[in-house]
Amino acid sequence: VGFWDPLGLAQDGDADAFKRRRAVELKHGRICMLACVGYIVQEYFRWPGYLSPAQGIKFSDMPSGIAAISKVPLEGWLQIGLFLGHYEGYFFRQDPKRAPGDFEGYGFLGVGKNFIFNYDPIEFKDDAVRKQKLNAEIANGRLAMVALMAMLFQNGTVGEAGPAMWLPSAAFESELGVQAPVGFWDPLGLAASGDAADFKRRRAVELKHGRICMLACIGYIVPEYFKWPGYLSPSTGLKFADVPNGIAAVSKVPVEGWLQIALFLGHYEGYFFRQDPKRAPGDFEGYGFLGVGKNFIFNFEPPTLADPEARKKKLNAEIANGRLAMVALMAMLFQNGTVGSTGPEMWLPSNAFEGELGVQAPVGFWDPLGLSSGGDVDAFKRRRAVELKHGRICMLACIGYIVPEYFKWPGY
Repeated sequence: VGFWDPLGLAQDGDADAFKRRRAVELKHGRICMLACVGYIVQEYFRWPGYLSPAQGIKFSDMPSGIAAISKVPLEGWLQIGLFLGHYEGYFFRQDPKRAPGDFEGYGFLGVGKNFIFNYDPIEFKDDAVRKQKLNAEIANGRLAMVALMAMLFQNGTVGEAGPAMWLPSAAFESELGVQAPVGFWDPLGLAASGDAADFKRRRAVELKHGRICMLACIGYIVPEYFKWPGYLSPSTGLKFADVPNGIAAVSKVPVEGWLQIALFLGHYEGYFFRQDPKRAPGDFEGYGFLGVGKNFIFNFEPPTLADPEARKKKLNAEIANGRLAMVALMAMLFQNGTVGSTGPEMWLPSNAFEGELGVQAPVGFWDPLGLSSGGDVDAFKRRRAVELKHGRICMLACIGYIVPEYFKWPGY
């Protein structure tokens, strides 16, 4: 990004204002680097003894993160305030003659002469090395400011301040579905407690939703190319061919049809696909590969995979495909609900005008809203004329923004 100043704070070229902001940036960055370390270290080490002997509060009694604020006694806050004020007002007081963040008597890592230490600070004689170290400090401080805000947000919303905040839970890392690149991904910490029963219940729900969404995605696509012949409801004269695709079909299915659907799903949910606590999540007795097995439709031994590695691969693929299908179905429903299209133009680009000017790599003919899907040549030509007009005006406007910075007509 180079010199990044999106708000234009430094555009006036005021060196004093820039130095003041750089000093503030360095101070905040240094504090946040210490704060990030403070979030982590206390999970593994606490000072022995008492934080407040008068109140009997030990360091080990203090909670981690934001919760600690309410536990520190008033005297503790006074000590912290005096300590910081002493540094801010005396040791780390900015000298206008020195570079931002550079304080007399202090060197590498802020070590120097004060009321704690009393020796000459470490310095770098090589200008290139010194510049590299200073750049690294600024970059690390910026990263720490972002990281601390993320830690505070997660601690404040989820309540976790321990290793689970930055390390994934290890209780279920060997389970199916733990795949690259994210590994065991549990951003809300739902599995942090390590409860195996809860994990199995959530995995069963995940598999069920994934399987339903894979079928639903197929159900969005197939009706564009094939519909059952005959009547969906003979008594109302409603044919399968008369039912629209996508969300619009919901209002066309008669009440009797919804009752049949509910009874069919309830029969599967309550009997055939009822989860046995003794079996793996999503594994039902009498069913095998692709869900084929014994029921009131089929009555043969289900196909199974004897090779454990092949079985694991297939099960991982099912979870991954189910997750993808859940996201894909939401996208289809959103596009169908907003744009209204359920046909091939939902997932395939229109090709009516692919030979026209402006069709360029890498996107080719790009029409995400399907404005030209009807193939109307007059409408396409009208939009192209508007596009050209707007483009020509904007090219002139861009030049008009730049040229006055370097040239203006003389006179009035």
